[in-house]
Amino acid sequence: MSLEVALPVIIPLLTGTFCVMLWRHNVIQRVLSLVGSIALLASSIWLMVSVLREGHVVMYMGNWVAPYGITLVGDMLSAIMVVLTGMMAVAIAIFSLSSASKSHERFGYYPLMHLLLAGVAGSFLTGDIFNLFVWFEVMLIASFALLILGGERAQMEGAVKYVTLNLLSSAIFLSAIGLLYGITGTLNFADISVKLAAAEHTGMVDVIAVMFMISFGIKAAAFPLFFWLPASYHTGPVAVSALFAGLLTKVGVYALFRVFTLIFNQNPDFTHELLLWVAVGTMLTGVLGAAAQFEFRRILSFHIVSQIGYMILGLALFTPLAIIGGVFYIMHHIIVKTNLFLISGITHRLLGTYDLKRLGGMYKARPFLSILFLIPALSLAGIPPLSGFFAKFIIIKAGIEVEAWFVTFVALLVGLLTLYSMIKIWAEVFWKKLPEGIDPTPLKEGKTSGSLAVLYLPVVLLAACTLVIGLHGQPIYEWAEFSASQLLNPEGYIDAVLGGNRP
Repeated sequence: MSLEVALPVIIPLLTGTFCVMLWRHNVIQRVLSLVGSIALLASSIWLMVSVLREGHVVMYMGNWVAPYGITLVGDMLSAIMVVLTGMMAVAIAIFSLSSASKSHERFGYYPLMHLLLAGVAGSFLTGDIFNLFVWFEVMLIASFALLILGGERAQMEGAVKYVTLNLLSSAIFLSAIGLLYGITGTLNFADISVKLAAAEHTGMVDVIAVMFMISFGIKAAAFPLFFWLPASYHTGPVAVSALFAGLLTKVGVYALFRVFTLIFNQNPDFTHELLLWVAVGTMLTGVLGAAAQFEFRRILSFHIVSQIGYMILGLALFTPLAIIGGVFYIMHHIIVKTNLFLISGITHRLLGTYDLKRLGGMYKARPFLSILFLIPALSLAGIPPLSGFFAKFIIIKAGIEVEAWFVTFVALLVGLLTLYSMIKIWAEVFWKKLPEGIDPTPLKEGKTSGSLAVLYLPVVLLAACTLVIGLHGQPIYEWAEFSASQLLNPEGYIDAVLGGNRP
């Protein structure tokens, strides 16, 4: 029994349940949240080790073998994503020890956080397309509740936009599942792949593929239906924003990678050409939106959109090197983007605002924090030898190899504009003097308080990860290469899931 593939889902569900049972005991909930997050990370590492050894790890729920029952499947891509989920869970749990307000804790902050983590892990590990829809809805419920914690006007406005577009995505997703089931008579990913490959390819298959592309594109905040993200991600508590920034959109990206390598791979000239232009639009609109902003978290939110474009570009080019680049980019971006949001939270803790025009003096007063900002900021912009440089280099090299000159130029241009946005934050927040009329007392305090030190800890750990990936990235590249090999050769996934039940 391959328990390691189920534990990353079971652990956050149990943690959230225990937190609900201890609703009135905030301190115990904090401890449980941290312990549960560490356990999630440990179980995900166990899964990764098993996948590296066996290739695929499969668990049939209730011993109902595929394609008749619910199946959990761990391959290299899903194992990577679950490990990153565990890492971000630990980082957010530590940060929340000092950032979560008592009012948020009283209204279910920790149970909702772990319900969200269960939804994320379930999405990465399910081998059933209807259960992917179920886990998406679990994420939507938990994320909506987290987004409105505090009940401020800006939060409610952002949450309405967030939930409206995501409900539209869910409706399209469910309709596409129904149509796909009508053609194949199954919901299991591997079984769908086999039956769709054997069926006569018709225009309806392309229509269904586009429906999935639209649904997952909304979840991933891809062009043109991305505007819900920069309208909502900057409104919630900073730990929630960081969790969303690191993980939620990547579930949509993961779904695109899974579906358009395993299921809809019969007509790549059509599907992947569409994805190519989606990637171009996503990169450009996101980075141009960021360049126009002067609010710390809004800039970072728009940059989530632009960086999603690079990941989709890796899938759209659909070569081994491009898929490696896309997977490598996902790993780099989850760490870097979460860290940048956490740093924005520390600056807010010190000066009480995210408005760049009301920030300043940070480099002189907090040089260590300034260095911690530069590491993920320069990595996001693709400056060597940080992780973002190698992620972008692989994708751009893949574009050059297939002579996709225009999209390669766009990717390079977006990198330059990303650097401009990061320099703008550096100049406004860290380099310039503190504007007149702003209380300088928090910056002038000699030593970092205990509560502030807790906020620094996950930032230091994530910055160290960025440096390690940049300076010693060969193992990360090999994981991405292994993942790309499995994605481009889905026979191994199909055989592992269906075994002797393959039609």
